[in-house]
Amino acid sequence: MSELTPSDIQTYFTFLKRGGRQVEEELRQHVVVTHLPAGAFVFWEGDRCAQLAIVLSGTVRVYKVGENGREITLYRIEEHESCILTASCILSHVEFPAFAVVEKDVRVALIPAAVLHDWMERYDVWREYVFQLMSKRLADVIATVEEIAFRRVDSRIAELLAHRAENQLRITITHQEIAYELGSAREVVSRILKDFEREGLISLSRGAVTVQDKAALLEKAQSP
Repeated sequence: MSELTPSDIQTYFTFLKRGGRQVEEELRQHVVVTHLPAGAFVFWEGDRCAQLAIVLSGTVRVYKVGENGREITLYRIEEHESCILTASCILSHVEFPAFAVVEKDVRVALIPAAVLHDWMERYDVWREYVFQLMSKRLADVIATVEEIAFRRVDSRIAELLAHRAENQLRITITHQEIAYELGSAREVVSRILKDFEREGLISLSRGAVTVQDKAALLEKAQSP
């Protein structure tokens, strides 16, 4: 572990400038920085939330697992972001209700739970930060629920593939990973991908999907 650098504070904690020098000084005193590799778990379901992590680089995936073993991605935490569920657990003194795993190596700033409580009581900037975080993430989770409840799986798969193909047409992803992402069954995903391949939208290979007709995928993503 290491300390926050002046560059870290200027880059990732700009909202604290309105709080004055004391707020920044306490940040340096109490916050540590650590690195976690891809595949490492930040939280397991049922963990006690002892600290709030703010991602400085990398990506963390937050997901739920149903009784049938099926996964659904709730949201991702990327640079400059933190986790609504962690903040909620700290404020409510409850256990973490999901799983959080590192997708891309992360560098994170860790704020002890007791310190966060203290800062929220004393500083408006920290209260505003946490409430804005919770508001934004709640909107993300509601959007995910709406996707599952009201959109067809083929439209959602088409949208995911078109989005992932923005920078590179060959996407390294398995059928199971797509199922995890969308909260569907692997068999359903495989059948739809085969249909897409027959239509000439994609080509399938082991552990990868290559987009052949991105415009058609986008059109399918918008179908009711």
